[in-house]
Amino acid sequence: MKILQIVPSISLIYGGPSQMILGLAPALTKHGAKVTILTTDSNGDSGQKPLDVPLQQPIYEDGYEIIYFRCSPFRRYKFSLSLLKWLNQHAHEYDVAHIHALFSPVTSAAAAICRKNKLPYILRPLGTLDPADLHKKSFLKKIYVAVLERANIAGASALHFTSNQEAKVSERFGIKTRDIILPNGVTPSTVNADNTIRSQYKIPENVPLLLFMSRIDPKKGLDLLIPALEKIKAQNIDFHFVLAGTNPQDPNYEASIRTKLENSVLHTNTTITGFVTGASKSALLQASDLFVLPSYYENFGIAVAEAMVASKPVVISDQVHIWNDIYNSQSGWVCKTEVNSLTNSLIEALQNLEECKNRGANARNFALNNYSWDAIGHQMVEIYKQLA
Repeated sequence: MKILQIVPSISLIYGGPSQMILGLAPALTKHGAKVTILTTDSNGDSGQKPLDVPLQQPIYEDGYEIIYFRCSPFRRYKFSLSLLKWLNQHAHEYDVAHIHALFSPVTSAAAAICRKNKLPYILRPLGTLDPADLHKKSFLKKIYVAVLERANIAGASALHFTSNQEAKVSERFGIKTRDIILPNGVTPSTVNADNTIRSQYKIPENVPLLLFMSRIDPKKGLDLLIPALEKIKAQNIDFHFVLAGTNPQDPNYEASIRTKLENSVLHTNTTITGFVTGASKSALLQASDLFVLPSYYENFGIAVAEAMVASKPVVISDQVHIWNDIYNSQSGWVCKTEVNSLTNSLIEALQNLEECKNRGANARNFALNNYSWDAIGHQMVEIYKQLA
């Protein structure tokens, strides 16, 4: 079975769909699929240099192939005319296409080309059908839906959601769809990171380390987290806060968060690392005692799953769509998107580190059993067979 995976970019700056693609592809090949990824040389955001990769030729990785195409025209929108031409010429060679994005010109056009060539395709919305996301630039999105995406959704063999909650809240514009619920996967770290994080950032050994590691974006709930931490500090509860992440698309917002922390009572027990990856990311996860993500909406929350597989208990809002998994498996604490609710959850965790360890163990067990790429790859191949 030959599968196309189509995504606007494989970003080196942060995860999102890139992590899903690069985790899913080898899992699919393990279960007998032949996988080709089509993407552009965009590095995820305007202002970033294009990826330094060969163009329009297969690059072989872990049993699958990636073909990169130049963003041209409209680099800002990750559009690639050459990718679409290639797809139109080769679509008949494949059994199923899996398209990872809506409201992206290149994937919207790709879905139309798949229909023209009678190639079944799955659409993965990536949270873009959440009412909160649709509310942003709503007028333009209504036009986009009317012209392109409504027909793409109607013509899709299925929509791929990463949680039941994401499927439940997602808009379909009056179209009845077949829904596939399969989570993002995580890979346990093979890096035996030595415990140098605390010495590197001068964090005392006996102080609980509270980690936020995600994109620095308004939807992530930092406007809740910072005042919650200020309240906790006012109660003389000891902790050290680490903020890890970046936002190349909105550097002004990222700068505003840095300024807010620097001018806060938290400045003496806060470390801002910027973007981390690889061994540094693994070491930071291993060194932390508690992971927090109080997002206003999150279709899955891959950073949460990464923390769980690293045996870290999590404090998340009930707008992170895997909150039921966390609650039912006792893998952490779930709060409302309110300062007081978040404050209370964090205090409960920080004042009971033994319970944190217990819930961290629950988190790892749940993640390994439910978010493993091997299990997800097997299920996905069976779905592809049905659709083809």
